[in-house]
Amino acid sequence: MSESKIELRSLNKLLEHSYFIPSYQRGYRWTKTEVEALLNDIWSFAINPPKQESSKVRPFYCLQPIVLKLISGEENEWEVIDGQQRLTTIFLILKNLEAQIERDQKNLKRLHYETRKDSENFLQTLNEEKKEKNIDYYHIWNANHTIQQWFRDKANTTDYAAPKALFAPTFLTDTKVIWYEAEQSSDSIDIFTRLNIGKIPLTNAELIKALFLQKGNFSEEKATLKQIQIASEWDIIEKTLQNDAFWYFIYNPKNPLKYDNRIEYIFDLMMKKKKDDEDLYTFHKFYNEFSVSSNLNEGKPNIDHLWSKIKKFFLTFEEWYNNKELYHLVGYLIEFGADINILKDESANSSKSKFKDEYLKFEVKKKVNCLVDELSYKGKHIKEVLLLFNIQIILATENADIRFPFFRYKNEESGWDIEHIRSQTDKQITKDNRKEWAIDVLEYFTGLRKYKSEKTIEKQKTEIKKLTKEAKKGLASEYDLANRLLEFVGASKTEDEIFDKLYTDIVKFFEEDKEFEDKDGIGNLTLLDAVTNRSYGNTMFPIKRKTIIYNDMNGVFVPIGTKNVFLKSYSKKLGNVMHWTENDAEAYRSMIKKTLKEYLPNQENDNDK
Repeated sequence: MSESKIELRSLNKLLEHSYFIPSYQRGYRWTKTEVEALLNDIWSFAINPPKQESSKVRPFYCLQPIVLKLISGEENEWEVIDGQQRLTTIFLILKNLEAQIERDQKNLKRLHYETRKDSENFLQTLNEEKKEKNIDYYHIWNANHTIQQWFRDKANTTDYAAPKALFAPTFLTDTKVIWYEAEQSSDSIDIFTRLNIGKIPLTNAELIKALFLQKGNFSEEKATLKQIQIASEWDIIEKTLQNDAFWYFIYNPKNPLKYDNRIEYIFDLMMKKKKDDEDLYTFHKFYNEFSVSSNLNEGKPNIDHLWSKIKKFFLTFEEWYNNKELYHLVGYLIEFGADINILKDESANSSKSKFKDEYLKFEVKKKVNCLVDELSYKGKHIKEVLLLFNIQIILATENADIRFPFFRYKNEESGWDIEHIRSQTDKQITKDNRKEWAIDVLEYFTGLRKYKSEKTIEKQKTEIKKLTKEAKKGLASEYDLANRLLEFVGASKTEDEIFDKLYTDIVKFFEEDKEFEDKDGIGNLTLLDAVTNRSYGNTMFPIKRKTIIYNDMNGVFVPIGTKNVFLKSYSKKLGNVMHWTENDAEAYRSMIKKTLKEYLPNQENDNDK
C-alpha cells in the first residue's frame, strides 16, 4: 500500500460517489448502541465545538478510516474494502436529513451489496414489510428506526426546536472520514482479511506513512527516488526501535499506549498525544501539518522539512542511547515516570554536558532525596535507591563496556520486588507454599529439584545418604533434615505440627534464629524479580544464594548489586558464606552510601566513622 492515496473528506463529498459492498464482507450488523453512539458524538460536537487552534485549521469531528478501491472511473464507483458499517449508517443518517440537504437528492448515489441484489432499492425505500426478508435488511431497518427515534427524542427533550437543522451542517461539513484509497494493484481480499479477520485496524503509523509516500507530494521526476528514500529511512527507524535494548530505554511499559509499529511512539511524542485522546489523534495532527505546509508551499507539502523533523526527533534518542551516561540517567528517570518530551526539550535547550550534569543528575537526586539509614521495607525511595545503586555500579566502571539492561529489567512480566536478604523468621509460610519452600531447601541438600518421579526420588535418597550423619551440637543433622524434607514433600497432607517442627529445625540449622537487629533496613534488602522471589519469599539465605548463582549461570537477569550481595562481595570479612550477618548488612549499607554519594543528601558514611 506504499502508493495508496489518503485524505480527509467531509461527508458531503461522499455523496459524489457510488459504493459497492463485495460478497466477502459480512452484512450490516450495527445495533442501536453503535448508531446512537455515533449520533451522540456528532451532536456533542455540534452543540459544543472545540476551540479553533489556528485560523488555518477548522475543527472537525473525524470518523475511522474507510478503505476503498476504484472500480470504475466513468461510473465513479468504489469497492468498499473496510468501513461498510459506518458507510451504511452515514447513508441512513443522510436519508433522515434529506430536507436539510441543499442539493438534488439524486446525488445521494448508489450503495449496494453484492449478496443482496435488491439492497439498493431497500436502502432507498426502507420498506418495513421487507425488513424480515433477511438479516441484513432487519438490521438496516432497525438502525434507521433508531435514527428517527433519536431525532424525535432530541426535539422533545432538548431546548433545540429543530435538532436536524443544527445537526445537518455539522454532519455534512464538519464531520470527516479518513478516505484511504488502496492502490489498484493491491488484493482487496488480502487487505480485508488483515483489517477485519485479524481485527487489526489501520494505525496512525500506517496512515502517516501513506501521507508521506503519496506520489502527489513530489514532482514527477523525483517521486520514485523520494519515496524510496523515505521508505528506507522509515524502515531503519522502525528496525532500531524493534531492538528491545533501545526500545525499553525510551519506553516505559506502564505507558497505557501500546505499540506494534513502534515508530508510532515517536509520532505520538511529537504530537504530545495523551491516553484520553482519540485513537487517530496523531494522524489528524500530521494531516493538519501537511495541510498548512501545502498552503505555504504552492499546493504541495514540504516533505523534506516534515520528514527531517521526524528524523531529528528520533536522532536525539539515538544520541542518548549511544552515550553511556545519558543512557543510564535517562533510562533511570523514564523508569520512574519522567516525561520523555520534557527531557528532550531540556536537551534541545542546553549543551550535552549541561543537560547531563545540571538537569539529569538534579532530577535523579530528587528521586533519592532520603537518608539511607532510615530506609525500610515498603518505605519511600527504597526501589529508587536500589535501582540507582545497580546502575551506578556500572557507571563507576568507566572502562567496562557494559550497560544496565533496561529491556530485561522492564520486560519481567511479574515485575520486581524488594526482597529480604536474610529471611524473616517471624513471617508465616502459608499452607499453599509450604511444599515449594521445602523443595527449595531439599534442593540445597541434594542438588536435585524434581521429586515426584520414582527415579528422581531414588536419586535424592542416594544423595541424602552421602550427607554427613554427624549431628551438630543440639541440632538436627543434614542427613536427618533432608530425609524429613523428602518425606514432607511426598506426603499427601501437610500437618501443621510436623511442618512447624521441621521449619524450626531448618531455621536453627542455618543459624537464622539468631537476633538480627534491623531486618527491614536497607542493609537486608535487595532487588529481585518476582518469579525468583516467590509468594512465600521466606527461604533461607544459602538457598537464595544458590538460586541467584544458578539463575545467573543460566542467563536469568540478576542485577549486579543483587548478585554481589549474595556473593558477599561487600563484606569486610568473608566469614561464613552461608550466613548473612549484622556485619554483612552494615558493610552493604555503607557501600550503598559510598556508591551513591554524588546523589544522596549529605549524610554520615559508615566508612568515615
